[in-house]
Amino acid sequence: MSLDDSELPRTEEEWRVRLSPEEFRVLREAGTERPWTGEYVETKTPGVYHCRACGLELFSSDTKFDSHCGWPSFDDAIPGRVKEIEDRSLGMSRTEIRCARCDSHLGHVFHGEGFTPKDTRHCVNSVSIRLEPRAA
Repeated sequence: MSLDDSELPRTEEEWRVRLSPEEFRVLREAGTERPWTGEYVETKTPGVYHCRACGLELFSSDTKFDSHCGWPSFDDAIPGRVKEIEDRSLGMSRTEIRCARCDSHLGHVFHGEGFTPKDTRHCVNSVSIRLEPRAA
């Protein structure tokens, strides 16, 4: 279910009511789930991954690959659906990825690792996304 822009929570308290405590911690406070614990790490089901907070389509399962990093990995996002923000927390420079509609934290993107021909890894928290399986 995708929320209309007018239905999006406007305050963090409204988000806190809508999301579970773990979803809130990751999506709204830029937390990270423990590696290898997320429901989509090993998933091979065809479909589309949506933002768990607002429902925006973010990633196609066609771009998901096994990076063996402990989180779901995608070598591409649906154009215009994910925004990148410089992240200098933890004493290093990384690129955070957020939902373009609701500004919820998804994970980080890495370039130059050589996993795929696109040479990009969107490392995403499972709790940040929800899979809508493709109809058979």
